Amino acid sequence: MNAVTLNETLSQTLAAPETGRLPAAAPELPPRRTPLFETEGGKRFLEGLGHAVKAAIPPVLGLALFVALWALIANSGAKIPGPGETWAAAVELFSDPFYNNGPNDQGIGWNILNSLYRVGIGFGFAALIGIPLGFLIGRFSFLNQMMSPIISLLRPVSPLAWLPIGLLVLQKAEPASIWVIFISSIWPMVLNTAAGVQRIPQDYMNVARVLNLSEFKVFTRILFPAVLPYVLTGVRLSIGVAWLVIVAAEMLTGGVGIGFWVWDEWNNLNVAHIIIAIFVVGIVGLLLEQGLMLVAKRFSYE
Repeated sequence: MNAVTLNETLSQTLAAPETGRLPAAAPELPPRRTPLFETEGGKRFLEGLGHAVKAAIPPVLGLALFVALWALIANSGAKIPGPGETWAAAVELFSDPFYNNGPNDQGIGWNILNSLYRVGIGFGFAALIGIPLGFLIGRFSFLNQMMSPIISLLRPVSPLAWLPIGLLVLQKAEPASIWVIFISSIWPMVLNTAAGVQRIPQDYMNVARVLNLSEFKVFTRILFPAVLPYVLTGVRLSIGVAWLVIVAAEMLTGGVGIGFWVWDEWNNLNVAHIIIAIFVVGIVGLLLEQGLMLVAKRFSYE
């Protein structure tokens, strides 16, 4: 055997696998799990969270500045309880908001509900009369010219100026308060509804005249859908006026209500409760207005 043949034999022997043994397989690695925030849904969540944080920063800073200014005024010698004292009084007050120790000693929850009841009744009557009257004023120019001086004369009158008239005619404080709410909240609905009707394009009314539509069909098919955003704007403005007026009316008429409760706490020199009532009135008014804005947006999209 020559040297070349010997080298080839050795190479083949070293390259051949061992008898009876298989080559070892490479271990399989588990699939890599995509982190949550690298997925499409996670990226959208992070983006939405970033927008929410950016939107929350200005109001949070504003509230912090307000509380700091409040604390500074309270610590400067003014006879006003600070944020800490007011918070402690609020916790105690709302720990039992629905107690009832008689007609003149009830929890703040009952006072809020009674005020909302009066607002609901007065506002409801204002809507039942004000919205149809606004449609009629906007639809018929003769009625518009007839009612315009009356509305211009009565609308600027202070709400509390109507209270003595209500007490004289109705003889009781409860209906007199509802009367004040009614006469104060009716004007935004009348004026906004009339403005909406007057802004309907004349072409729509010409088509209705050509088709010989009845007044009922003109109202249901043309006027109401087109004027609905104006009506809801008037309703939103009116509920704010109604809630604003009830506090002043209840201060003068008494009974169970947030306005009377504020006046009673003033007589007791409980300033912390007065500040709490101010926040309660603001929060309830904000919730009422925001709720009506959501309803308005939904009807506008539909």
